[in-house]
Amino acid sequence: MFHRRTPTLRTRPLRTRPLGTRSPVRALTAAATAAAVLALGGCQSGTPDAAAKADSGPSVVAPGKPGEAAETLSAEEAKKALGDDSPNSADFAYAQRMIEHHRQALEMTGLAKDRAGSGPVKRLAERIGAAQGPEIGAMEGWLKKNGGAGKHADHDHAAMPGMATKAQLAELRAARGDAFDALFLKLMITHHQGAVAMATEVLSEGNNVLVEEMANDVVAQQTSEINRMRGMS
Repeated sequence: MFHRRTPTLRTRPLRTRPLGTRSPVRALTAAATAAAVLALGGCQSGTPDAAAKADSGPSVVAPGKPGEAAETLSAEEAKKALGDDSPNSADFAYAQRMIEHHRQALEMTGLAKDRAGSGPVKRLAERIGAAQGPEIGAMEGWLKKNGGAGKHADHDHAAMPGMATKAQLAELRAARGDAFDALFLKLMITHHQGAVAMATEVLSEGNNVLVEEMANDVVAQQTSEINRMRGMS
């Protein structure tokens, strides 16, 4: 006997999510999986009433606004409720600019192996590099898939928050030991704060659910790293 359960669907207006919660993409996938299981259960239940409900598709509960009751939607209605998440100019600009932002972070972390004086700073640099390298690949793949790979945004470093200047990078390359550690942490905290500001902006102005997910990850991860670096300074 299959028991019919009613999945819940997270609605699109919520742009940010707490660390550890499911992203909109994962929530949508979970809802689709639940729908398939419910449909199978309805077919195998053997009762006319269950079969009729299965034919109409599983219901989905959409949480209401504060003070409002939840609304029960059909699978098709729930799909429409998600809305059109076609990328807009803010989404494209974010991906293009954040790729350049991440590339500078990789340049900075690459200097730590031979210049950092402490093990914790070296390990921090390795973790940042290991995270941001794949993120660049994900954003490049997103741009290619959505036809934005050939579009050129304004990549003026001065226009991107948190970017180190050429003079600051030259100073970092010349530093060694404790002097390198102190300057690296100072520049990387500022760099991370800039990335969080860019991600927060696209969460407000963008429209694409995958960009939203990537931006939420940047906010969560880099905010955590900022706190860690402050403790090391």
